[in-house]
Amino acid sequence: MRIFVFGNSDFEPDSLPLSILPELRQKLPLVEFYCIDPNEDWPEISEVTIIDTIINSFEPLEFYSLDAFLDAPRLSMHDFDALTNLRLMQKIGRLKKIHILGLPPNIDKKQAVDWIVERVNSTIDGQENH
Repeated sequence: MRIFVFGNSDFEPDSLPLSILPELRQKLPLVEFYCIDPNEDWPEISEVTIIDTIINSFEPLEFYSLDAFLDAPRLSMHDFDALTNLRLMQKIGRLKKIHILGLPPNIDKKQAVDWIVERVNSTIDGQENH
């Protein structure tokens, strides 16, 4: 399984996914974690699992669709964000299935790790049963 991790280590409210990455790698050794800029070229994928910060959330949330997200205002290419890129990939047929594990910025790190590990393990178990 491959998981993309988004975040910005220079911006505290968006740094959690990156800060828990070493522990996630230890607890989920069979998972390949990739820290990527969401607006860079992605490898060829049709299914993606993403760990990201959900700024206005107060609890961890799981999404299987981009429809739950509102577009941010875009006035220039600088405003082209991860959601826009994911929607574009979906529209041109590069992205068929999405799974987003969203963390609130103020969650306890241990709680965040435990929640991610539980969700990833249940996803892996579900794939093995099909």
